[in-house]
Amino acid sequence: MDSLHPHPLPREFYLKDAVSVARNLLGKKLVHLNETGKTSGIIVETEAYAGKSDAACHSYKRPGPSGSHRTNVMFGPGGYAYVYLIYGMYNCFNVVANAPGEPEAVLIRALEPREGIPLMEKRRKVQGVKKLCSGPGKLSMALGITREHYGADLCAENALFITEGEPVSEDMTLATPRINVNYAGEAALLPYRFVLRGSGFLSA
Repeated sequence: MDSLHPHPLPREFYLKDAVSVARNLLGKKLVHLNETGKTSGIIVETEAYAGKSDAACHSYKRPGPSGSHRTNVMFGPGGYAYVYLIYGMYNCFNVVANAPGEPEAVLIRALEPREGIPLMEKRRKVQGVKKLCSGPGKLSMALGITREHYGADLCAENALFITEGEPVSEDMTLATPRINVNYAGEAALLPYRFVLRGSGFLSA
């Protein structure tokens, strides 16, 4: 890739615990290239899911991969896409984190749209840049991310990847409890949601 198509983040970026990866992903750029065009956005909101001991995580208490279970990709190395369906209609895009055998992931909750905004508006059937990617289902639809991207290697020179974006200092980052995980008991209170302080593009 040349300067117009920057290189994906290296595998080493993702081989850390999900909380660290979630914080470090703020300011990075998520890019998708396909036959209809290029879309991208700066990551402004993430949530960490910390594996087998985290009651809010899909891999909670799971001993390992099995059959065709949706969490199987989480048991491999970081830097792969974990995409799943919610409410029977919305795809959520996650990044696998940590080393093999540590099934952790980071949910990308919101983006600040940058490239391909007219294409995003067409896909979402809405106008207004702040509404396009203000939630995990919305951003997947806007960028054309589907369950076909499950298991995609985000570190390869592929169509879907994350690259360097804009620097984010510690004082620009805010940590809060995650959203819609009340079922997880005490784990619902963990400050595993990270947002770009003052961003107007956060999830509703």
